[in-house]
Amino acid sequence: MEIIEPYKVTVFVLGFAGFLFWVQLAIMDLVGIRAKHTPGFLIEQDHDSFIFRSHRVLANSNESAAMLILFALFGIFSSANPAWLNGCALAYLAGRFGHMMFYYNNLKVARSVAFAISFCALLGMFIVGLLSWL
Repeated sequence: MEIIEPYKVTVFVLGFAGFLFWVQLAIMDLVGIRAKHTPGFLIEQDHDSFIFRSHRVLANSNESAAMLILFALFGIFSSANPAWLNGCALAYLAGRFGHMMFYYNNLKVARSVAFAISFCALLGMFIVGLLSWL
């Protein structure tokens, strides 16, 4: 598909983000099994608890997954500047990976910085798509 060729990095980010979220799900499930947590029951809200942090990592990723997909499609189908769209997509992925690692290790400030990177990268993807309409 010719339309996708300039955006291969963005498509890669979509696939790799999906894999990253799968890894988060697997970790969350394994931690829950190991802790003998009954599925469907609430987890104590305690940032010192790894089972809580593992659930929050996946929940935070899920909160931005739809925006990543929508902004990627918006940018691709709007013929946005590929270098900028690909760069923003990579920044999002790096931010999400950093957020995951910092959250698992309870590094609160680093986690917030990584979140801000992914948050701003999503906005960047939207703006790049929007600029192609102006």
